[in-house]
Parts: sequence; C-alpha cells; structure tokens
Amino acid sequence: MLRRRMLIMLGVVLLIVLVLAGYKAFSIYTMMQGFSAPKPPISVAVATATERPWQSRLPTVGTLTALQGVDLSLEIAGTVKEVQFESGQKVKAGQPILQLDTAVETALLATAQADLGLAQLDYGRGSQLVGSQAISKGEFDRLSAVLQKSRATVNQLKAALERKRILAPFSGTIGIRQVDVGDYVASGTMIATLQDISSLYVDFFVPEQSVPKIALGQPVQVIVSAYPTQSFPGTISAINPKVESSTRNVLVRATLANPDGKLLPGMFASLQVMLPDPQPRIVVPENAITYTLYGNSLYVVAQKKAEDGSLEKDDKGEPILIAERRFVETGERRDGMVMITKGVQNGEKVVTGGQIKLDHGAHIAISDDKTLAEKSSQPRAD
Repeated sequence: MLRRRMLIMLGVVLLIVLVLAGYKAFSIYTMMQGFSAPKPPISVAVATATERPWQSRLPTVGTLTALQGVDLSLEIAGTVKEVQFESGQKVKAGQPILQLDTAVETALLATAQADLGLAQLDYGRGSQLVGSQAISKGEFDRLSAVLQKSRATVNQLKAALERKRILAPFSGTIGIRQVDVGDYVASGTMIATLQDISSLYVDFFVPEQSVPKIALGQPVQVIVSAYPTQSFPGTISAINPKVESSTRNVLVRATLANPDGKLLPGMFASLQVMLPDPQPRIVVPENAITYTLYGNSLYVVAQKKAEDGSLEKDDKGEPILIAERRFVETGERRDGMVMITKGVQNGEKVVTGGQIKLDHGAHIAISDDKTLAEKSSQPRAD
C-alpha cells in the first residue's frame, strides 16, 4: 500500500516537471521566433543634398564708431551760468550748449572798446596834423601803434568771451549732461558727449593673408548682440595702408547706415565680409551632421544590396532602404545649412531626423512626419 502511494506521488511530480519543461521550451521557442522575425524599419526624416552658389565669407569682429563723435569740454575754468540743452536732445551745428559767467570779461571788453574809440579819434587827428607837419612822424607812428594795440586787446577779450561758451560743432544727439547751473568747472571738464549716429563706422582687423580678398566697396554684414536676429549691411570704406607689426593684421573700416538709430557707438559687432566670386558647393541641413572628436559624419539613404550586387526588395517589390554612415568634411555654416567639401554627392538624400536610433546598415523608412526633423534641429555631438 505504501509503495503504491509513493509511485503515485512520483508520477505526479514527474508530470509537473514535464509540464514546466514544456512551458519553458515553448517560451524559448516563442522568443527565438521573435528574434528571427524581421525588425520594422526605423522612421527617419530626410533632405536632399543640393549644389548651390555659395559665397564665401570672412568672419571677424569689430567695434562701432560714430560718424562724428566728441566729448564736449571747456577750454577754461569758470562758473556755469546757463545750460542750454536737455539730455538726449538732438542739436544742430552751431546751437548753443553751455554758457559760463562772463561778467568780468564783459566789463574788461567795455573798457577796451572805450580805449579803442579814443585811439581811433587820436589817430584820425594825427593823420590830419602829420600832413601839415603839426606833429612829428614819430608821434604819428605812436598813435598808429596805440590804435593797433587797442584793436588787439578788444579782439583778445572777444575771443576770451567766446571760450566761455560751447557751441555744437556738428549736428547730432547730445548725451547726459554732467554739470548744472552754478557749478564751478575746471578747464577740460566734460560737459556731455555729442554723437552723430545717422551713419556709423565699424573698425575691424583682418589677417595679412586675407588682404588680397578685400577691396573698397566690398559688402559686409554686421550683427550686434542687441539684435541677434537682424543683420545690418555696410560697405568697406577704408583699408589701412600698413600691417600692424605686433599682430600682423590690417585695420579695415566699413560704413553702414543707421536711419533708425538702433546701433550705438561702442557696440561690439560680429562681421561677415562677403568675398567675391561665389562657387558651387554641396550643402545639407546642419542638423544632419553628427559632430564628434574623431570626425564629423552623417547618414545617407542607400538601397540594400545582395551578395551578388543586386538590389534587394521587400514583399511589395519596393527597394529596401538602409542608413549608410559616412564621414564628411564640412566647411562654413550659415542659416541652418552647412557646406560639405567631401563625402556627399549632389542629389543624395541625407537623414535629418531620427539619427539617434540608427546604426550603419539599419533598415529605415522615410517618414513625412515633420516633428522628426524638428526634434533633431540642433547640432549634436557624440
């Protein structure tokens, strides 16, 4: 009886083991079938590499300078009697800016003018008397010298009065005033800055080897940090006739219009000097490039080939597309495009979205989903 029970229990255990082994074998078989099944293609966005005229540019940096700009200051010391402008005001050439106290100089000028009048009368009488020899020629010469001296004194005092005021030397915009009525100011004290910003200069340096590439009248594009999405056109107006011995660079000046007054003197500027003779170049979207330490690369759409060199096709008779990774040589980047100097031919399709899931030879499918390219709109670095 005991033996019979043991045999039954052994049979039950054996049955359970067989069931578990069968289930495990089925799971392994299902998994193997899944691995052996063809993987679905990876959806990618693509763009066509195109050949277009590419105008080379010479990048550099510079500083904006006003067409005319001065710091208004006094030649002589004095007390401010009148400030004749408002901060930020537009002024015309010759417009009064500031007046110092001139009470002493005015009184001295009145005295000098009285002396001048008397000297003129004495000279007039002397010129009549010297003809009749009523006075000597030496006395007449003395009267003439006194007249000339009186005139010089009057002119000297008038010049001193002129130095007691400031007139706008040219039309422009005046800055924030630095003095007030009643201030005693020393000679050389700055009153305000005056800048003519209707047009601006931008001074920049180029290396001596680039001098043959630039010429007067050549266009430039200027970008400043205040308006990073806007470029301001200008033209080269002057090239320094010597090379700086310390840097081996040449100073160049470009002129640009500033009708809206957006640009201000002293701004830091990034420039692109437009070089002549655009050349045909292959360009692709910048987000197609993967930047790495060991080289830049991209994925090109290619058709899968069999061992005999024939094109493989899917069950619908369409060619099977794969991603072919290529290392490329890149040039300038501009407006979301990058120039390819080596590695891609005109008309080839390059992957611009979905690269993160790709490897060389991966099966791909071209998608019309624009979000794929938007997700990869920034350059990547592995």
